Amino acid sequence: MTWSDIDWSILDRLRAGFLTGTAADGPYWQSAVDLAHYDFTYAERIGWKWDAVLDELALRGWTPPAGLVVDWGCGSGVAGRRVFARWPELVTTSQLRLADHSPAAVAFALDRARTAFPGLDAAAWADPAAPIALLVVSHVLTELTDTQLAELTALMARAQATLWVEPGTSEVASRLIRVRETLRPTHRFVLPCPHQGPCGLLATGNDRDWCHHFAAAPKGIYADSNWVRFGQRAGIDLRSLPYAVLVFEAQATDRHLATLPDGTARVLARPQFFKPYARLLSCEATGVSFETIPKRHAAPLLKTLEKARGPLLYRWTRENGEIIDGTPVP
Repeated sequence: MTWSDIDWSILDRLRAGFLTGTAADGPYWQSAVDLAHYDFTYAERIGWKWDAVLDELALRGWTPPAGLVVDWGCGSGVAGRRVFARWPELVTTSQLRLADHSPAAVAFALDRARTAFPGLDAAAWADPAAPIALLVVSHVLTELTDTQLAELTALMARAQATLWVEPGTSEVASRLIRVRETLRPTHRFVLPCPHQGPCGLLATGNDRDWCHHFAAAPKGIYADSNWVRFGQRAGIDLRSLPYAVLVFEAQATDRHLATLPDGTARVLARPQFFKPYARLLSCEATGVSFETIPKRHAAPLLKTLEKARGPLLYRWTRENGEIIDGTPVP
């Protein structure tokens, strides 16, 4: 598909379903054409979020376990394809299984996966009892009841590893925290947490904040008239790609897990810059807290933070309760 093939009325109809919430009432694809339009636009934007997550995992030296890969709630299959594109060795060492409440979506995702990765063993997920090496989940939480989320959590509990990306809203992030705390006794967290302890956002006084991050759109998107038109019709700011993420492994696995140094803090969302200081939300083992960094003490650090792209992982230097410097964690 190209932009010249786009039927804007189809995208408008899909958008109306997303905005009114009717998209969560059941399969909302009317045809393979609907799925092709979604995959080319909305799903591609989701793919940019996946790129940010997979880039960070690559920086950390993390690789997924080989074996059965299940793309759960696959939609058009963009998440599964991004994973296999990032780790092409999985094509020969793993099998892809696709699951969705829409048979049309599974058929579409299968076709795209087989076209993108010739030789990949890809099929509809037909054996829920089979051991899962990697569970891939993307943008499903807004459509799940608490009962369905509990069922998904049970599935994650028996997978060797899970990659999970969602919209970066406060409601979605709070549900992710509940899953994290359920699995914390038996699992190790790779992203986004810089520690393995209780989530600091559960502490009193942190109920207004949530764990989310921002991906960058590919270069040239803002100058592309087709993407600009899509953003305007969809009511989407192409410059803002907020996402929430959980990546974790079962503690019982014997795989090496790249760990962060003690004292590592992660900046949640984005720092806010003012003339005399900056403010940021810092997550570390000791908790989640708003930090004020005065420019008079840490001007070089503020410049670094303002220019930084990607994950903001630091070890802070504090003096009299204020951050006066920070060392980036590789």
